[in-house]
Amino acid sequence: MNLAARDMKNAPRRCRAVIGLLALMATAGPAAAAAADRPAYPQVLPMRERAAVVNRLLKDRLDTVVPAIMRERGVDMWVLVARENFEEPVVATMLNAESLLARRRTILVFFDPGSGKPVERFTVSRYGMGDLFASAWVPEKQPDQWARLAEIIAERNPRRIAINSSPLTAFADGMTLSAHEQMMAALSPEQRGRVVRDEELAVRWLETRTPAEMAVYPDVMRLAHAILAEGLSDKVITPGATTTRDVVWWYRQKIADLGMTAWFQPSVSISRQGTTGTLDGDTVIQKGDLIWTDFGITYLRLNTDTQQNAYVLRDGETEAPAGLRAGLAANNRVQDALTASFRAGDTGNAVLARARAQAIAEGLEPSIYSHPIGYHGHGAGTAIGFWDNQQPDPRGEYRVFPNTAWSIELSATHAVPEWGGQRVAFKTEQDAFFDGRKVDYIDKRRTALWLIAAKGK
Repeated sequence: MNLAARDMKNAPRRCRAVIGLLALMATAGPAAAAAADRPAYPQVLPMRERAAVVNRLLKDRLDTVVPAIMRERGVDMWVLVARENFEEPVVATMLNAESLLARRRTILVFFDPGSGKPVERFTVSRYGMGDLFASAWVPEKQPDQWARLAEIIAERNPRRIAINSSPLTAFADGMTLSAHEQMMAALSPEQRGRVVRDEELAVRWLETRTPAEMAVYPDVMRLAHAILAEGLSDKVITPGATTTRDVVWWYRQKIADLGMTAWFQPSVSISRQGTTGTLDGDTVIQKGDLIWTDFGITYLRLNTDTQQNAYVLRDGETEAPAGLRAGLAANNRVQDALTASFRAGDTGNAVLARARAQAIAEGLEPSIYSHPIGYHGHGAGTAIGFWDNQQPDPRGEYRVFPNTAWSIELSATHAVPEWGGQRVAFKTEQDAFFDGRKVDYIDKRRTALWLIAAKGK
């Protein structure tokens, strides 16, 4: 009886499947070993069920996030204005799953009456939006939409009326000049004096992740990881034949076939022994190449942004060279330095400085360029570095808040002895959640290179 058979006989039943898999990997060669740990695809919901999830998550956000951030900002009325085919960033995220666009001019109003009463919400528009926003305008009674808004403001008498207007971030700059002019013309002088440009309300709405969202985000991430891993496999890549551009378009097609969208064009490039920099485009992938990919999907209105790496095995190899594995390990250590540096209330610049200091003290060569993620791939919130600027930046002066999601995006440059000391930038991106105390990866990070073996080897 060989060792695998003996272990199978003596193992508890629940362990036998694992031992059997390991035995298969040991005898089936590098191709089977490379594919063994690739993630399975989670269920992709049909459109009707997706809509139900989107509406459930949105109602929960409107019920909980809006009151919290309005009280946090000391605002008792929030007015948002959008037009069909010109949806402002916040309004676009407040449309229910059946309202794909704003209707004509859509004006959303939130009012906090205080005294512990629920925040009212309605739309000063001809049409309501499902059961989330009732219509508060009957054109047959008051033909002027702006005049109706002024009536509502007079009826409720808010002290501070927030609008989305910001020179710093597009996420909070949704009030157009024409809308602002028309709104202000309809208000009384006293009402106009209560209007404030608030840059944080929009950002706080967009960046805050709810418990209900974080219950579904792992499935969104697992789906992204499954697509990514399949693209970095011998199902897609044939060394000596497949180009990096082929892989890019495989990702685009796969995402479309699953009924989702890519929020940016995927990137695929290779680092090759003896070649300065990276190669992409119509470069043919060869044995011995290190492949890097960056792509993101939108599903259930949540976005992913992920970078991982694969190594194409040479004949006779069963793992990547030690220097390449050490390079990815160096990258993981920079990730650790960054995630350990998050502090609620600190600026993105402070987090960046702390993380870089720790990584450099450990002898690493970091480049950190992380960002929030959620409703948008490059989401609302503070920046933590830029690939072309590792110093404090005005875009990093916003504070880090709890209950926010992040793309932990960075690189570590490492010399690879097997490539004659060639310096390679090992780049990764893994999405994570900050609860105010610690950062956890939404669907675990990758700590090993994917392996691609030539078919038949």
